[in-house]
Amino acid sequence: MARSPGAELALLLLGGFQSMMDDVHGELARRGHPDVRASHEFALRAIDEGADTASELGRRLSVSKQGAARTIAALEKLGYVEREDDPSDGRLKRLRVTGRGHDMMTLGASLFDDVRERWGAHMGLEQLESLETHLARFVAGRPSSVDAAARLNEDLGEVT
Repeated sequence: MARSPGAELALLLLGGFQSMMDDVHGELARRGHPDVRASHEFALRAIDEGADTASELGRRLSVSKQGAARTIAALEKLGYVEREDDPSDGRLKRLRVTGRGHDMMTLGASLFDDVRERWGAHMGLEQLESLETHLARFVAGRPSSVDAAARLNEDLGEVT
């Protein structure tokens, strides 16, 4: 049975996302971050933006508290986050992105920009900017990219 044009478009968009992620993860690995996963990057961004507990991280990523706890444990093991005592409640521990975590996030952002530049060189910057404009219109008002990407990882069964 032939694929419908709509299904084909969805697969092309997913393939473009995966291609970008593969390029960035490959380069991150070569530069000292071999175990980074997409879910780690999304979690680090959420933590850096204020999701400083497992419960809040789970809400931001649309995953269970247990799923968030597994991601946090992986990030701690990699040295990207640490737990600190809450100054107003000694029973609580707050998550904080470490210097290594910020370094990886900065490098990752730069690598995504590099991929974007290559795509622009291949297809023409004007066409790339047009594509970005149209995609932004299509996704306006939808869940944030972090939420959507986390759900995609969960749907695909990515192990954190």
